[in-house]
Formats: sequence, structure tokens, C-alpha cells
Amino acid sequence: MGRGAAFLVALGWLAASSPADAQPRVVHGADSVFAAPDAVIVWAVLRAAAEAETEVVIRVAAAPRFLTLSADAVDPFSGVRRPVVAPRPLGGVVEVRRRRAHFADLPRLELQFHEGEGAGGAANAALTVYFLGVPDTTPEFTSESALRAYLDETVTRARRGP
Repeated sequence: MGRGAAFLVALGWLAASSPADAQPRVVHGADSVFAAPDAVIVWAVLRAAAEAETEVVIRVAAAPRFLTLSADAVDPFSGVRRPVVAPRPLGGVVEVRRRRAHFADLPRLELQFHEGEGAGGAANAALTVYFLGVPDTTPEFTSESALRAYLDETVTRARRGP
């Protein structure tokens, strides 16, 4: 078979492939607002009286094709990985909360989006968005109500697009 024919066969296979056959995507989310066609991720910090109790709050909204979300904290140097969020249904919007101090030991956070129910783990993710530490642009709030208002407004704005 010549190169041209092999190319046409490969092109036909790609066209016939289902979305489930697609390679998983890994995307670096660098800022406190990540907006893509498949997912919106917004970060905020809820300050506490004691720094050890300060929480990072991450609001996640995804395309309907993603049914489950899981998350892992990772040490990018040793590869040590710990689950932060066990696979959970991703109907609508999900919040992930993690103490800010926990980012010191395991700074990389991987949010894994799965197309199947009950699917879990990085190996089964259709989309992984990772962050290296808390983004510098993350706003801080001292009240839960101000934090929630910011998250609601920012997710809505990000979903509308530019």
C-alpha cells in the first residue's frame, strides 16, 4: 500500500473513531480563572483567623459530557500522588476545598474529568486540568458570602465567554 493510500486509510479510521477513542487531554490551568469549552474552573481563598485554617475553594463547572470529577494532589518532583476528591458526580457545579497549607507538600493539583459514571483516577480521565500551586491571581475573601458571590459571578461570566 502506498503512502497516499495508507494516509487515506488512517484518515478514515480517525473520522470513524468515537469520542471515547480520543486521547485524554492534559491542560495547564495557569490562572485563577480557567475557561475552556469543556470546563470552567474558578479559584478563591477564604481566609481564616489562623493561617492553618485558610481554605482554597475551587468551583468547577463542566460540559454535560463529563459525568464525574476526581482530583489528586501531586508532588511534581517525586511523583507522590494523593487523592483530594474521590470520584463524584459532576452534575452542574462542584466545589473542591483544600487547606492552603496542604499545597506546600503537594503543590500540583490535578482535576480529572471523566465521561463515565464511577470512573476515577488520572488514568481514566478524558480531560485533566492541572495547576502548580495556588495561582498568583487568586483573590482572597474574609467572608463566605463574599466568596460565594465572587464564585457565582465569575463562573457565570466565564461560561458566557469573551
